[in-house]
Amino acid sequence: MTINKILTVGFVLLTMVLTAQNNASIIHEGHYQGKNLYVQNPFADAGIGFCVIKVTVNGDVTTDQINSSAFEIDFTNLNLQIGDPVTIKIAHKLNCSPKVLNPEVLRPRSTFETVSINAGDDKILKWKTTGEQGKLTYLIEQYRWNKWIKIGEFDGEGTPSENSYEFKVSPHSGENKFRVKQIDYTGRPRISQSTKYSDPSIPEAAIVCPKCKDLEFSHETLFEIFDTYGNLVKKGFGKIIKVDNLKKGLYYVNYDSKTGEVWNKKK
Repeated sequence: MTINKILTVGFVLLTMVLTAQNNASIIHEGHYQGKNLYVQNPFADAGIGFCVIKVTVNGDVTTDQINSSAFEIDFTNLNLQIGDPVTIKIAHKLNCSPKVLNPEVLRPRSTFETVSINAGDDKILKWKTTGEQGKLTYLIEQYRWNKWIKIGEFDGEGTPSENSYEFKVSPHSGENKFRVKQIDYTGRPRISQSTKYSDPSIPEAAIVCPKCKDLEFSHETLFEIFDTYGNLVKKGFGKIIKVDNLKKGLYYVNYDSKTGEVWNKKK
């Protein structure tokens, strides 16, 4: 390589380094939800030109008109489908900061509609949905002890077509009620209809010895233990529950589909 070529390559590399040192970038990641982003674009620190240098979506430079105080990142020409992952990189000059005004449009919203939901003799809760717009987790809930409690989670497909899901449940004696829900970035839950299920073969659970050293049920059951102040101190699923780590005293127990009292005789 000749001296001139070496100097030329060196100049190009130096220019790239200096350019990188004079630039910064902000990155937003999420999933396409059918809406565009809006960017507030201040003047550069020197008062000459605007702050943003270029915008890329998934590595491709956009054709958005960025030379204005505010502009729109238009996704409609990028052949994106609802739920597709997107990474937006906004390169800008130093000493100024562009701002994305509506970053929440990249977050999935809970929009599912319940086609069906039921539990069968195989003790599997099955539900079908349509209209999902982005992947969100389904929370599976069971109605026990006069409240809905979470018994599991299942990741949603996030596609608008019909989706089918299954989750193994543990019914209690008598009538059971199950439902699913999602909570998106708004914090508001979207809840399915509930479904009822009964299995006559499941016996009613009982506390074998309310004042024994260990908490024992007549058969395995979901349970919660609260102290007299209403603090949850232990929960789980089982038949014989070690309570030697709890202080001596009275405790309230939710189990099967009912509640009871136990006395911890720890010495």
